[in-house]
Amino acid sequence: MPALWLFSDPTRLPDPTTAAARLPRGAGVVARGAAPAVLAALAPLARRRGLVLLVAADGRAALAARAGLHLPERRPVRGLLPFLLARRAGAPFAVLALAAHGGAAGAARARRLAPDLAFLSPIFPTASHPGAAALGPLRWLAAARALPVPAAALGGIAAVTAPRVPRGTAGLAAIGGLAQQHVAVAPQCLR
Repeated sequence: MPALWLFSDPTRLPDPTTAAARLPRGAGVVARGAAPAVLAALAPLARRRGLVLLVAADGRAALAARAGLHLPERRPVRGLLPFLLARRAGAPFAVLALAAHGGAAGAARARRLAPDLAFLSPIFPTASHPGAAALGPLRWLAAARALPVPAAALGGIAAVTAPRVPRGTAGLAAIGGLAQQHVAVAPQCLR
């Protein structure tokens, strides 16, 4: 699984194509709320650049793009069964990830669905959810250890906060922290 993930956002980064083109080979992109035209451009870019692409909340769109699926914690998911059937049949692109926010429900869901990765958030205060309580590194680590799958840190990830992410984290995920810059090396916490 990639150690570095770019998240799109319908408000802050509705088209992640340009930012995805700057990611290092082997990174990942989670397309949240992306328009069909954006997915149509993003899927071939991801294949050319060796990026793992996940489509959020739409299993049929993920299958059409030959991409993985990201399951939000608080939004419904369409087309989950066809995606899970393709995954069970061995589709090589059928990576499954889910959002977790540090509670027992996220851990139970992870045990039930056996995803490849959980995005645990928010580790730090984030512009996506102003005023929302952040877990902080210690509570994030405790919540990550309660998950039955590897956890990537999401929320408020930037150059100044990445060094505070607990060592051994499965990955870092960001919107603004990756949208405007080229990333050449993995942060220290991922080594």
